[in-house]
Amino acid sequence: MPASPAMPKPQDLCQTVFAACIEKASLPLGKMVVLGMLAGIYIGLGGLVATIALAGADTLPYGVAQLLAGSVFVLGLSLVMIAGAELFTGNTLMIGPVVGGDIKAGLAFRSLSVVYLANFAGAVLLALLVAAAGLHEAGDGAVGRAAMDLAGTKTAKSFGTTLASGVLANLLVCLAVWLAYAGQTVTQKIAGLLLPVTAFVAAGFEHSIANMYLLSYAYFVQGWVEPSVVAVTVGDIGANLLPATIGNLIGGAIVALSYRSVYGTQPEA
Repeated sequence: MPASPAMPKPQDLCQTVFAACIEKASLPLGKMVVLGMLAGIYIGLGGLVATIALAGADTLPYGVAQLLAGSVFVLGLSLVMIAGAELFTGNTLMIGPVVGGDIKAGLAFRSLSVVYLANFAGAVLLALLVAAAGLHEAGDGAVGRAAMDLAGTKTAKSFGTTLASGVLANLLVCLAVWLAYAGQTVTQKIAGLLLPVTAFVAAGFEHSIANMYLLSYAYFVQGWVEPSVVAVTVGDIGANLLPATIGNLIGGAIVALSYRSVYGTQPEA
């Protein structure tokens, strides 16, 4: 049997990730939009199965259902990394090459902005389809109640709490992306994603793109969920996404700039 590819050294992995960021920043606009919408849908699918896992969570000890939800949410980032898509949170790693002068700041800003909006469009489209499919009625309405409970928890957080939670979320997401780039096979890539993604979801940290789906879905189904004491407004969604997005940018910058400072430059000959 052929030998398995050797795991890359940290410095080589850093160069691989940053080279991928340079390629992403240079994508044509049309491809960026389509791949961005796909990423919004893919992360939303992760949110969908996580919500199903949380249905009936009140019958389990705290943490068990959260860990289960995190483990199945890995579906979303696995689709992004393996099938291929452009995800705003992972793409914040572009900050490393920007500081190194390998990506112009304007090009990175354009890419991140386009991908963010495309992610939002994909996430909202999926939320509409899932609402129309009646998933909220599954389990005698348990899925709908789980979606509303999750939305209520997220919209109740203060600006500062959501921002800090966003930092932690994307710290873990970008580390998951980093580990996935070390994998040479589908199995290895999923293994790299599994623990960081499970951790951020189980902890309830705020991932802006996941929240685009989760909060939009709750907004669409709230009138059909009984009993529901949670009201989700467009203002609530914006009030969550703003600090979550800022926090996600900071979390991605921490990972990118840390590794840039250590491994980002090639040693002189």
